[in-house]
Amino acid sequence: MVNPETPTFYQLDNYRPEDSVGYLMRLILSSMAHAVDNQLADCDLTNAQWLPILKLHQGQASTVAELARACTMDAGAMTRLLDRLESKGLCKRIRSESDRRVVNIALTDTGREVAQGIPGVLCTVLNSHLSGLSVDEFETLKGLLQRMLPNTQAATADGAATPLSHFQPGTSDAH
Repeated sequence: MVNPETPTFYQLDNYRPEDSVGYLMRLILSSMAHAVDNQLADCDLTNAQWLPILKLHQGQASTVAELARACTMDAGAMTRLLDRLESKGLCKRIRSESDRRVVNIALTDTGREVAQGIPGVLCTVLNSHLSGLSVDEFETLKGLLQRMLPNTQAATADGAATPLSHFQPGTSDAH
């Protein structure tokens, strides 16, 4: 639910995607992903593959299901991603001896070595994208994004976005 005291920043009559905060964030995230891809090319890792490696290394997950949740992926997509990481020799699957339904994931020695380099790559990419900001501006940006985060969670729970099917073609009126 929208707080009545919150200003309405976007209006249908003057909306321009290039002025959208979401569009700008998407451009920045896309640029960061491309830069991470370039930095990790020597390790044969893509932007999508570094997160599960890092989560495993930091002990934030140890099973396929935990790793899928930690990386906000569905289990099927995580299984396919782990197939690629395993074929690269970065991780291995180990069936639990106490519960044969559980498959644990462990990094190989090579996977641990690669994982240790990921935070440095992320710091380099983030710092290059924050270039030109002062410390105060950085703290303000981070604070504003942190303030927005609960809104994203509430919007997802409430289904706040109006589905496109509710708009009639050629008009700006909702059903």
